Amino acid sequence: MAFLIRTIAVAKSGREIVRDREIDKNELIIGRDPASDIHLPDLTVELQHVKLTDAGQGMIAARAIGELPFTLDGESVTEARIEPDAGAQLAVGPALLAVSRDSDAGAAGPVKINIQPAPKDKATGDPEAGFALARAMPSKRAMAWIGSVAILVLLLSIPVFTHLFRTPVENDPENLEEGAVLFDASWSTGELSMAHHDLEDNCEACHQTAFVSVQDETCLTCHEELDDHAKMDRQLTGMAPMSTGDAIQWDIGQALGKEGPLGCVSCHTEHEGPVKLEASDEQFCSDCHNDMDARLTDVSFGNAGDFGDKHPQFRPKFYNAHFAKEAKRVSLDDNPVEMSGLVFPHDIHVSRTGGAARMAMSLSQYGAPLECSDCHEEDKSAPAGFKPVVMEDSCEACHSLVSGTAGGGFTSLRHGNVTELMEDLAKVNLGSRSRVITGRDRPGQYGSGGRYYANFGRPSGSYLAITRALQKGGTCGDCHLRTTTDGRPDLVPVNIPDKYLHKGFFDHEAHGEDVAECTDCHAADTSGEATDLLLPDLESCRDCHLGESAVKTEEIVPSSCAMCHGYHTPAAPWKPEDHPKLPGNGPNDNVAAILSSLRR
Repeated sequence: MAFLIRTIAVAKSGREIVRDREIDKNELIIGRDPASDIHLPDLTVELQHVKLTDAGQGMIAARAIGELPFTLDGESVTEARIEPDAGAQLAVGPALLAVSRDSDAGAAGPVKINIQPAPKDKATGDPEAGFALARAMPSKRAMAWIGSVAILVLLLSIPVFTHLFRTPVENDPENLEEGAVLFDASWSTGELSMAHHDLEDNCEACHQTAFVSVQDETCLTCHEELDDHAKMDRQLTGMAPMSTGDAIQWDIGQALGKEGPLGCVSCHTEHEGPVKLEASDEQFCSDCHNDMDARLTDVSFGNAGDFGDKHPQFRPKFYNAHFAKEAKRVSLDDNPVEMSGLVFPHDIHVSRTGGAARMAMSLSQYGAPLECSDCHEEDKSAPAGFKPVVMEDSCEACHSLVSGTAGGGFTSLRHGNVTELMEDLAKVNLGSRSRVITGRDRPGQYGSGGRYYANFGRPSGSYLAITRALQKGGTCGDCHLRTTTDGRPDLVPVNIPDKYLHKGFFDHEAHGEDVAECTDCHAADTSGEATDLLLPDLESCRDCHLGESAVKTEEIVPSSCAMCHGYHTPAAPWKPEDHPKLPGNGPNDNVAAILSSLRR
């Protein structure tokens, strides 16, 4: 039997779309199964719903395959006989199937089946709704009310109630279990940084007053070791002027209890995810320091905006005058001289061929010409990275202070205090004189296989040299400058600072792999005077270090302000690894984060 199946669909514009196809077989399957001859993809239709077969004599038999019936000419049935010549209408799920045959073609003509959507009956509703999950759920309006009540109870009422009636607790982030606010995490605008992740469940560790921004005093409860960048009134005067919009925002924020634009939360924003606390960029510093002298007219430091383009010359702090009580900061542009009170020519000591080199080669302590590291020993815990030079450890191997013998050994003059030196010299004057024993026929200090003796008693020449230690040409004059105090011989005080750069930081260890020799930066090999200040200037550092926006190459290192300077501790740069537990300056709320970002 031949069937002509015509599918009629209606576009959104109302235009009908007609598709025809012919099937020549004795039975047709109508159902939701994609393999059905007439596929009706609807939940109200069974996989195989109705079977149409040739009943002979031009009739068609229709029978329901599953448990659901079908509708024939408005009557719900499970089986029926259809006469195509007379026409009939089947309803299966949401589709109407009009069965007919062209009267001119007679019994030999194909059976036409027109398929089109059935009109929806508002009275009966949507039949598909019975198969949806929404049928078992409350209405949308009811769900909205239920959700609103749940939010009020769980996220508002309970936290507010427990906050008002909780047992007061001290601000101790390590132990805030008793009296904690319930469901306070539901108010969080995001995860805390990695530095503060331990406070995720202790909101009141920072937010001590409800609906009030975190206060500076709360931050300082943990971060008490931090200092202000400068006095607050000076910071307010020196900071860059705000726009009108920013000023209005800060006025509103402060009226609601927020700290001012120099408060902790204006820079240290929180609830922005589990990220590391990074140092501020160059712009953060240059906003104020680029033209600070226009606002702070009494400042003694220069403007700074970019290390490669706009940065003042280094101003180390040292003693530029003998007998000075305090060290002073002097610009390297002024060709300063250091009055340390010593007579020490570096070039003689680091020479590879001079007398100092030959003496060092003869001593087992060195065995080679002197290097900078023989006197300057690294110390990672020291501010400048080096231990102080101690005479007894670094100098006495060559500049001996031996004054006599006692108990089979040698005695030495005490170093560092003139009064003690004079006492030791007095003892030498009173000591007994030993006979020079050389084992040789003529005068000399050494004999073949004999011991070394020196005649330290009167009237030997060596004794006279020691008693003249503080006089011109004396032993002390090899390294020190002579003077007189109240008419008696004395020495100029030695003033060597522990640290030259007090407003910045320099790490020798970080440059160890890039700098081959100390003399690459410090001109010790050409310095013949102790007054030479052997510090590299700004231009020498710019050989490698340029501003933050510089392009990184093998030779150029982009350098922000935070590489050498700190904010709370100006003498040290930003080093997060030094503060694994306390790197930040306190948490913040989202409003402060937005205001801070707008200001910058």
